[in-house]
Amino acid sequence: MNEFMEFFNSSAPESVSTSVKLMLLLTVLSIAPGILILMTSFTRIIIVLSFVRTALATQQMPPNQVLVGLAMFLSFFIMAPTFHEVNEQALTPLFNEEINLEQAYERASIPFKEFMSAHTRQKDLALFLEYSKAETPETVQDIPLTALVPAFAISEIKTAFQIGFMIFIPFLVIDMVVASVLMSMGMMMLPPVMISLPFKILLFVMVDGWYLVVKSLLQSF
Repeated sequence: MNEFMEFFNSSAPESVSTSVKLMLLLTVLSIAPGILILMTSFTRIIIVLSFVRTALATQQMPPNQVLVGLAMFLSFFIMAPTFHEVNEQALTPLFNEEINLEQAYERASIPFKEFMSAHTRQKDLALFLEYSKAETPETVQDIPLTALVPAFAISEIKTAFQIGFMIFIPFLVIDMVVASVLMSMGMMMLPPVMISLPFKILLFVMVDGWYLVVKSLLQSF
């Protein structure tokens, strides 16, 4: 324990630099799930992919692990320019001991603020700014993260639900047609979902559904 404290309290520049890097790494790892979910494109993507699975009525196919993994890598792809800017403007200067932690935080927050503000509805942002009694920001950099993050989150949820509604329409039509045919044939005891499932999967495969969904998600950012 004493050696551990001496490591963090050491006055040697090399030890101090290593201590800062270690603490920064542990901090980032502890808040990484929250950053991934609420400050990136992950929320919109995972909700839309879940809507696709629900509309197809395939229960657990694709599995949750596949959807989450796909959403994560799509988020990394979409957020790559933002992550690159954070690395260039904040992390690299910090590791080179050109700036301190406070300056690194301020620099790192700017790319995220620019990304989130570009996809946040003014109505949602105004709600949290008014509730927190914060002054009206003049620039994107002046927007507090405490107001921007929840505003961005609910904006992303609304957008994802709008996309999900459009995805549901063709599959709903198939369900209605199958149900009408079964009723006209007097086969009311046969579940329409069981009969419509192969047709929905066939339609989704024929139009290359996963390609269209991913393409729409990428173009929405």
